[in-house]
Amino acid sequence: MSMAADDPIPPKEYTGLRPLPSLIFGSRWLQLPLYVGLIVAQGVYVVLFLKELWHLVLGAMRFTEQEIMLVVLGLIDVVMISNLLIMVIVGGYETFVSRLELEKHPDQPEWLSHVNASVLKIKLAMAIIGISSIHLLRTFIYAGSLGKEGNPFTETGVMWQAIIHTIFILSALGIAGVERLSQPTYRGKDH
Repeated sequence: MSMAADDPIPPKEYTGLRPLPSLIFGSRWLQLPLYVGLIVAQGVYVVLFLKELWHLVLGAMRFTEQEIMLVVLGLIDVVMISNLLIMVIVGGYETFVSRLELEKHPDQPEWLSHVNASVLKIKLAMAIIGISSIHLLRTFIYAGSLGKEGNPFTETGVMWQAIIHTIFILSALGIAGVERLSQPTYRGKDH
């Protein structure tokens, strides 16, 4: 039977990978225990959050405003680290191991629809800056009593925290700049 000139060419069937490429590609599943371990770490952070929340509730009547603020900042810190874990677990698994096939799930995170290694790097950098900001804010609460007994921070320690935080910000800007430069830009019509 001959094919007419306008008949589509039948698609070539997938025949599988050769053994070495199959082994290399299959090695991505070695990351699965790492993501399961991060899920366990997420559970530990839930326990830590509940412990700190209980501590706040029990001490609400006797804590000073500053002590309450420090506990709340600790809770926010735990939540931000937990958010970072979710981004790494879900985004990393989706990017490097296998598709989660969440396209029709009503709770699919918006950012997951366009996640790739570049987007994940920038989101992680921003999360780290947020976490660093909480730690720096907690440190600044003690700034008025630097040098006094009982203060866990020194002037040098505060200075280094601020420098490290600034380096995190500059690193994130650098990552974003490199990612922007590496993206193709299209000028003109219909390229």
